[in-house]
Amino acid sequence: MSARPPPHPWAVLAVATVLPGMGQVLNREPVRGLVFVSFVVLLGGWTAVTASPDVSVVGRYAGGIFVHAMAMLDAYRRARIRREVWRQGAGRGR
Repeated sequence: MSARPPPHPWAVLAVATVLPGMGQVLNREPVRGLVFVSFVVLLGGWTAVTASPDVSVVGRYAGGIFVHAMAMLDAYRRARIRREVWRQGAGRGR
């Protein structure tokens, strides 16, 4: 009986794009996802408070947007690694 394949990296990226931290949850790293979500909220809130009133919405939440982008890249990269390890047979038979 072989192990179930990990989710496809593109699916992980799609989910991570919509919900920050969920890509890490799909990669079976929920604590890592929670850390990313926490930093999205903290840095997004911090830049919203410290930005001047004439800044655009993107500029106002730039800290959170940046961390969200890093979380997306992290989820995709780690999903690719998991998928390749599984494909090579290291994840089978557990």
